[in-house]
Amino acid sequence: MSNPHKGRTGLDRILHAAGYSAAGLRQAYQGESAFRQETWLAVVMLPLAFVVGRSWVEVALLAGSVVMVLVVELLNSAVEAAIDRIGFEHHELSGRAKDFGSAAVMLALLLTAGIWAAALWQRLA
Repeated sequence: MSNPHKGRTGLDRILHAAGYSAAGLRQAYQGESAFRQETWLAVVMLPLAFVVGRSWVEVALLAGSVVMVLVVELLNSAVEAAIDRIGFEHHELSGRAKDFGSAAVMLALLLTAGIWAAALWQRLA
């Protein structure tokens, strides 16, 4: 049996994909408190990237690191949703998958903090 969504092409495919993406962002914002918090940090930090950054490369690094946190959080939430669909009982592999996702978010946050700290240090020191 073929997937009816795989037959879409061109603008029709793009419009449907955009709709699915918007639905995913909406669901993540409504259902994931970490994503909601990171979104509000992004609302503050993305405009600040244009103030703190001295060149387009610095602005791109500052803004990109913030967006990367949101991307990693979405992927972590996707892993958690898939694991929860399988079952809520404790399983070692499910726990590892969730821990790996959480670790990825932590590393993204640490990288972002490091980039911002270095840029602020250079700008203010």
